[in-house]
Amino acid sequence: MYDEQIAAPMRAELTQLGFEETRTPQEVDAVLKEKKGTVLVVVNSVCGCAAGVARPAIALSLENGVRPDRMITVFAGNDREATARAREYFVGYRPSSPSLALFRDGELVKMIERWQIEGRAAHDIASELAASFNEYCAKEAAVS
Repeated sequence: MYDEQIAAPMRAELTQLGFEETRTPQEVDAVLKEKKGTVLVVVNSVCGCAAGVARPAIALSLENGVRPDRMITVFAGNDREATARAREYFVGYRPSSPSLALFRDGELVKMIERWQIEGRAAHDIASELAASFNEYCAKEAAVS
C-alpha cells in the first residue's frame, strides 16, 4: 500500500476531471452492475506511465465534445479490493495498471492496458480514447 500522501495528488488529478472514486467493491458494483449508459473505468497507479502518459491522456481526451455518462476510478495498490472487483469486469484481460476500460450498457467495448500505454505519447492515447467516446458514447441524434 502506498502512503496516502503520495497517492492523494494522483487521485485528485482524476477527481478534478469529474471522476468518482470507487474505493470499495460495493461502490464499483453500484456503478458497473447498472448496465445502462457508458462508463469509463480508470485503474490509477503511482507508476511513471500513469503520471506521464495515462492521466494526461485522459485529461486531453475529455476535451472531446463526447464523454462517457459516468467516469470512475480505483487506485491499484491502495484500493485493493475495489481494484480487484473492477478487474473482474475486465473479462479476457490480465490485471494491468494503469488501464482504461470503457463500458456501454454493461459490455466492455474498449480496453487500453499498460502495455498499450507505455512508450506512447499522451496525445496518441487521447486521440484513441476520444475516437472510442465518439463511437460508443455519442447520443443518438434527435429525430424531428
